[in-house]
Amino acid sequence: MTKTLTIDIWSDVMCPWCLVGWGGLRQALDTLDGEIEAEVRWHAFELNPDMPPEGEERTAHIARKYGRTTEQARGVQDQMREAADRAGVSLDYEGEEPAPDAMMWNTLAAHKLLAWALDAHGAEKQTQLKLALFHAHFSQRRAIGEDAVLLDIAEEAGLDRAQAQAALGSEDYTRKVRAEEHAAFEMNITGVPAMIVAEKFIIPGAQPAEAYADALRRVAEKV
Repeated sequence: MTKTLTIDIWSDVMCPWCLVGWGGLRQALDTLDGEIEAEVRWHAFELNPDMPPEGEERTAHIARKYGRTTEQARGVQDQMREAADRAGVSLDYEGEEPAPDAMMWNTLAAHKLLAWALDAHGAEKQTQLKLALFHAHFSQRRAIGEDAVLLDIAEEAGLDRAQAQAALGSEDYTRKVRAEEHAAFEMNITGVPAMIVAEKFIIPGAQPAEAYADALRRVAEKV
């Protein structure tokens, strides 16, 4: 009999390892087809809550934040791309040339939109929006710190633009994002992705598919 598990993922749309982790999880769930199904819910974790509205170029950001040289920062990004390839996801730009700068943005508004999508449309639609935001950020290099761009992405994902705009303007969803971030702090989540399975078992970091599959099987035996 197939067992259904909830998987709550704390992550940021700016986080390449979060997309890599999703790819590994998706591969694991494919291998567990007929054995384990998952209801995936996404929760807010801002890697750069103080990021200004104009954003920051990605390589410069990595170099500044982690004390790396520009060449070292580029090397880190190469490692991320290799991990993404193994996980069956892409961090590569796929748009028209010349390519815009790869930027880091403030993601509070994106998290508000994701919280609303879960409330209004459920986990599956929220995941669809999350993946659309990942794609817009990494593969299209769209300015997802801007409300107008977020509304375009929401509409492209089949969500009502006016309702999405109301969510972006809602202080209730600002408070909801802050509550999710506080919950991460209370659980000692200091990096993402962090996955909480069945509301009690944590899987930290981006793992290979085999590690996710093993962990999910162990949880399924306990719940």
